[in-house]
Amino acid sequence: MSTTTLLVRRNDLANARLAIAPDTPLEDGQVRVRVDAFALTANNITYAAFGDAMDYWRFYPTPEEGWGIVPVWGFGTVRQSLHPGVATGERLYGYWPMADSAVLKPGHLSPAGFSDEAPHRAQLHSVYNRYMRCEADPFYTPGTEDVQALLRPLYTTSWLIDDFMADNDFFGARTLLLSSASSKTAYGTAFQLSQRPGLEVIGLTSDANRAFCESLGCYTRVLAYEALEAIDGATPLVYIDFAGNVELRRAIHTRFANLRYSCAVGGTHVEHLGAAKDLPGPRATLFFAPAQIRKRQGDWGPAELARRLVEAWHSFRDRVGDATRPWLRVRRHEGADAALAAYRQVLEGRGDPSLGHILAIR
Repeated sequence: MSTTTLLVRRNDLANARLAIAPDTPLEDGQVRVRVDAFALTANNITYAAFGDAMDYWRFYPTPEEGWGIVPVWGFGTVRQSLHPGVATGERLYGYWPMADSAVLKPGHLSPAGFSDEAPHRAQLHSVYNRYMRCEADPFYTPGTEDVQALLRPLYTTSWLIDDFMADNDFFGARTLLLSSASSKTAYGTAFQLSQRPGLEVIGLTSDANRAFCESLGCYTRVLAYEALEAIDGATPLVYIDFAGNVELRRAIHTRFANLRYSCAVGGTHVEHLGAAKDLPGPRATLFFAPAQIRKRQGDWGPAELARRLVEAWHSFRDRVGDATRPWLRVRRHEGADAALAAYRQVLEGRGDPSLGHILAIR
């Protein structure tokens, strides 16, 4: 047996290729999982763009110098097990390589799932090391695996951004400006924010995506990137940056004298990423979802945090999948070559924002 993996040049994300390598024998305590399908979104491009700074390349290292494996969220099935607590045939949700199989070393087992205890992941955040058994996962519903793979990890980030903002009383502002408004993490955040009274949620997007963003109904208004002058420059506001566009960030920091907080979340505009040093106003601060998880686990306890997240997720999932006005349509890409083409498409930011890409390398 062999494993097919999609490799990405770490300093040139457009340079991607497929690699096939023979499977190595499992060691005691390990399991081999067939990666059945995974989502590919702008969030995964962010993982690659910040792969060195945020250690995303370390989850699935490759011996090929200068190349990396982008981690993705999706579902897999255990096809070989040398661990007494994990059965062949178990279905799992979790964080996979862009490949058709993965080797894990389960530890901290519970009826709900387990962690990957591989030595190279010991210092990485536990949120990304946890694998959920679908039969016991409160987030899981049969028949919606594609939507779960596409939106569950993004929505968790969205929910935590909203919670972080509310936890800090929106830094004294009541207007929130979201870039890359058509991206799934952005509109998940807007969905949450729209449920809080007294807030104005403004989405920034391209002209081509304005109609889609307006159709969602969760933005107070939607503006093209070139229309910043439509917002009063004296407005106290928070900027939540899902684009990572350095020129846009500089323009916002320069125009809005009462910018209360600048939150950097993603990097959908890969060709325009940058640090934008010496910006006027507050320092752009990277949002790290696991830090807010740790805080709320301390505030509420893990069980209560999980309960709130599950309840919110089901509400969001139902809205996204509403048969009369769905926000998301799924497109599947079967096979290694199709997966490679889909990666390049998502990297370039091409396509319909209402589409969600599900890949299977097999």
